[in-house]
Amino acid sequence: MHTNEMGVFGVSAAEEQLYRHFLRNPDSSSEGVHVKLGIDRQETEEAMARLIRLRLLRPGDRPGWFVPVDPEQAVARLTEMRLREMYQEIQRLTQSRHVLTTLRAETAAPADGGGQAGAYGGEHGVEEIDDRKALSNKMEELVFFAREEIASVEPGYHLMSEAVLKRRAVEWRALKRGVRRRLVLPADMLRHPRVAGHVRELLARGGEVRVVEEISDQLAVYDGRVALMPKDPKNLEEGALLVRGRGLVSTLSGLFEKVWEQAEDVSVELREPVEPEPELSEAELRVLRMMCEVGKDETGARDLGVSVRTYRRHIADVLRVLGASTRAQAALLARERGWV
Repeated sequence: MHTNEMGVFGVSAAEEQLYRHFLRNPDSSSEGVHVKLGIDRQETEEAMARLIRLRLLRPGDRPGWFVPVDPEQAVARLTEMRLREMYQEIQRLTQSRHVLTTLRAETAAPADGGGQAGAYGGEHGVEEIDDRKALSNKMEELVFFAREEIASVEPGYHLMSEAVLKRRAVEWRALKRGVRRRLVLPADMLRHPRVAGHVRELLARGGEVRVVEEISDQLAVYDGRVALMPKDPKNLEEGALLVRGRGLVSTLSGLFEKVWEQAEDVSVELREPVEPEPELSEAELRVLRMMCEVGKDETGARDLGVSVRTYRRHIADVLRVLGASTRAQAALLARERGWV
């Protein structure tokens, strides 16, 4: 008898029972299923309707028959849905600071009395961090004070930046004192030598790394008590949310565990030879250096004695060879390799 393991996704016990039933009996009739499972008929009908809305069940070829969605697809869909709900809940919390003002207005206490509100300055609630330097310092602080585990789902490309080097030293010290480190990142990031090197070193120091095809959200949980996530999962420039409190953090920890269970061990990928770094032609190197030195394409094209159209075509070729999506990323990768 299973417990409500899918409860972390907001799936009820009855809904889970029905989904598991159809996994065991794919493309079968819903007739009499409430009797087989010992669930009230009305509750069964409501649960069936919600499973269809969640797209965990779809109608079969015959009326009243249903086919379950593959478990991997179901878990991925539910994880993303639950994370979206968590983001919305956390955003509502951050937008409710005015409640403190209205509550204080009900008392005779001065506005500056009693210290900070617990939801934003104490052990519970949500704190917004917009400044990049403040965010970097907070991340370093959380790693430094971690005593049990650091678990995160990350995009991976940040591992190619210089800013991560300082935190990496703090992370290595955390591993040395026995902190468990688990990391999930996209498999295609291992194509980048610097990311692969970081992962190899993390594994060598006792860390655990798994990969997935893609990630839609970022999340880091420290000691199961504090979580860090971007304010907007689609725009990392918007800042981050620092989440405290047993309820929210335990739910986020549960979501991380589900992602971890679905991810694949990274060791297979790392046993494969890393692709050699791409080479640039002399002309492409000149364009790359010019791109890093001048601001306008017209200036770069004039200095190289080519048309703006040709200059931009060369830049597109450079970005393609480096595997960069932006000029800034190309400049960073080029500096890492000592090309500029």
